[in-house]
Amino acid sequence: MDTQQKDLSYFRLRLQELLNTSFPEKANDQKFIEERSLWASNAYEGAFRSGNPIEQCNEIANYILFEKLHFSKFDTLFQVVCNEFDTIMADEELRPFALKMSPVCEVVFSNYELTDDFAYGYEFDLLYTEITGTIAIWITENGLQ
Repeated sequence: MDTQQKDLSYFRLRLQELLNTSFPEKANDQKFIEERSLWASNAYEGAFRSGNPIEQCNEIANYILFEKLHFSKFDTLFQVVCNEFDTIMADEELRPFALKMSPVCEVVFSNYELTDDFAYGYEFDLLYTEITGTIAIWITENGLQ
């Protein structure tokens, strides 16, 4: 396996892991994964060939690989489910329930401008509260199913 392919596989695996965990809606988008991995690999190689230290090459590649993937709707939704509804379902049901609530809560997320640093702003608390209310209403109307 040549170095380029090995680097590309490394970046692909790192990106796939993040998507599986925090961005399940993108986890099967092979075009996105291929493009980002290739871009990150090329950036790393270019930075390395330009004489940058390894740490800086990694920073450049990571910036490209994870661009706009710092704030996760799913992580936020999962946090709400774990914090607010963990007493009414088993631990192993939390993630599947959060996945189920994702389309239900999409309208709530659409009311906010979700940037990479959104979780550190004052509007995050409002979003958290709205998601909690949306899920509570859904459970009241539909049960846990």
